[in-house]
This record gives sequence, structure tokens and C-alpha cells, in this order.
Amino acid sequence: MKIALLAEEARTEAMIGALVQLWEASVRPTHLFLSESDIVELRPQVSQALRGVRALAVALGEGGAPEGFLGVEDGKVEMLFVSPASFGQGVGGLLLDYAVEALGARGLDVNEQNPRARDFYEHKGFAVVDRSDFDDQGRPFPLLHMELKR
Repeated sequence: MKIALLAEEARTEAMIGALVQLWEASVRPTHLFLSESDIVELRPQVSQALRGVRALAVALGEGGAPEGFLGVEDGKVEMLFVSPASFGQGVGGLLLDYAVEALGARGLDVNEQNPRARDFYEHKGFAVVDRSDFDDQGRPFPLLHMELKR
């Protein structure tokens, strides 16, 4: 497994398309609170976020296909998604460690309705410091605001 930090010129349509597909595949089994219309509505926003986030790191598997990705902006993990085929294989931990050690990430938000993700982040040394009733787009998906405590 290799972590690649993608420069803007490496964020090709093909790469962004592959990452959006990975995002959707990851979200379906983990974000059960999202409806089909929510996913459809979020798809272009995810594509835009992938293009615009300051630091975009991708975990590449043997054949160079993405197995996970994360984005960091101003010391905060803005996104972290792993392919379902790679769940439980350390890809998310590898990406999060990279975010902390190489990109200086110290904070993140997690959907309250995704307890598996919260447990993962707590295991990695993050703790809940605040809560919001709505997500960043104003939808009724509560967020837990977490900071690195280790």
C-alpha cells in the first residue's frame, strides 16, 4: 500500500471519478441515515470537494487503484473514506496516521449516526469536544466535533 499526495494536476477527471465511486461505495454500508436522494445530491459536492481540498491523499493498492482517500484543510480532516473491500485492513488507520503525522491534522467531524467511525477515531486518539445538530450544509445530520488528544 502506498499513500500518494495528489497535486492539483494529478486530480484528473478519471481519478476524481474513481474517488467519487469509492466514496459512494463506502457511504452506502456506513451512512445508513442517508437516503438515495441524499447520496445523489451529495455526489457533485463530493466531486467538487475532492478538487478543492488543499491536501488530498490517496491509498493506492497493488495495481494502483485507490483503496481509500482523505482530505485535510487547515489542520482538519475534511473527508476519509475507504473502499468496502478494504474495510478492516488498516487502510483508514494508515490514512489517518498520514493526516496527523505528515499533514498536521488535529481535528475532524464525524456524523453522530455513524458510531463505527466514531469508535475508529476514538481508537486513534481523537475525542469528542463538541456537537452540532446539523451538518455543514444545514441538513439534520448531527456532527460530533473531535480533536486529537494523544
